[in-house]
Amino acid sequence: MKTINEQTKINLDLKTLFIILGFTISMVSMYAKLQADIEDAKNLPEPTLSATEWEIKDELIRTTIMQNAEGIEDIKLQLNKIEDRLYEIKNQ
Repeated sequence: MKTINEQTKINLDLKTLFIILGFTISMVSMYAKLQADIEDAKNLPEPTLSATEWEIKDELIRTTIMQNAEGIEDIKLQLNKIEDRLYEIKNQ
């Protein structure tokens, strides 16, 4: 078993060196871009919705969903009636 120490020789060709160099450069540039994006996000303005506006919009959305749910229930009842009538006609 070989041990790795200061005297160990590593043979790398140019292709491998370019791959390592390219990977390192891309990681460093990605990190720098991420840091710049974080700094930009820190300077963005605060949200314009107040707590009251948020509650009103939330209530409106919930009311709309409930109205749609009631409409769907009405449609289901009508479809069940139609299905029952068709079944009665078929069995006559």
